[in-house]
Amino acid sequence: MKKLAFLKRKEPLNDTQLLMTITIVIFFVMYLSAVLLLGGGFLHPQQIFDMLNDNASLIIVSCGLTIVMIGGGIDISVGAVTSLVVMSCVLYLNKGGNIFVSLLLALGIGLAFGLVHGFLVSYLEIQPFIVTLAGLFFARGMTTILSVNPQKVQHTAFNNLRAKKIEISWLGYRAKNGTLVPARIELGVVAALFCVILVWILLKYIRLGRNFYAIGGNQQSALMLGINVKRTRFMSYVLSGLLSGLAGYVFMMHTGAGNATNAAGMEMNAIASSIIGGTLLTGGVGNVIGTFFGTLSLTTIKKIVVSSGLNDPWWQSITTGGMLCFFILLQSVVLGRRQKKAKT
Repeated sequence: MKKLAFLKRKEPLNDTQLLMTITIVIFFVMYLSAVLLLGGGFLHPQQIFDMLNDNASLIIVSCGLTIVMIGGGIDISVGAVTSLVVMSCVLYLNKGGNIFVSLLLALGIGLAFGLVHGFLVSYLEIQPFIVTLAGLFFARGMTTILSVNPQKVQHTAFNNLRAKKIEISWLGYRAKNGTLVPARIELGVVAALFCVILVWILLKYIRLGRNFYAIGGNQQSALMLGINVKRTRFMSYVLSGLLSGLAGYVFMMHTGAGNATNAAGMEMNAIASSIIGGTLLTGGVGNVIGTFFGTLSLTTIKKIVVSSGLNDPWWQSITTGGMLCFFILLQSVVLGRRQKKAKT
């Protein structure tokens, strides 16, 4: 009887948990469908690891953007900031710079943008879209000033570091010649997963994280609860800037080069990953775990398109747009039904 009473008292999933669960289920259904219908690389664990290797920087940027969006804001400069960080660090390392100092340089650039954006949005109350759009143009312009031509990292110690990978033999596969190819994970993936865990802890257990939900859900109610709305919103942009700086460094570790067009469109992919993961543009609802699986879902659908023989780049854009529309519609239907049931 006590067990039954416990089951009856079990609370239903809130909006954030429900949307996150839907995203995770859809990802696994999508990937399993690819395994059954297309086979090939989808059968190997390395496919998942390659998705993580290629998108580690996107995952980090999406974590920062999720924080901002939960707080009811938006930051469309993250891709341009990432690009500026990459070019700045490449040029610094090529002049004989120190690896640790280059990481501080990356975080410093991201922090500078976060501080400026946060101040203008929170304390001067300028629209975040306009502020971050200006930041996007400024970062793109500064990247071009630093170098118009692509720059490859010539720093020996850094190249040795980026060449190191975590190898997992038992998840590898046999090549056609019988050689065992171990699964390989780049160091940037470790940084990305670490960021996901830290942001999850922040949003779930730390007061600042809960305040993000409060101001995104209802700013007036947050003020009545004694939350410093301006400072909380300011901190969301500071964290987004820091994570953009780190993402730039991870991006450089993956590519080993800098280009004026680096990370072009990353901000749109980050927004799409957050929305697919269950984060609402209106704020107050979202989860970084959902964003993580949103990024994987976005990457999976692109790989499915390529594996299907549609190699032209516009097919990936079309499927991404269709997937985004599907998730927005799904969110509207699910939340609409829940609100209707709550009223009745």
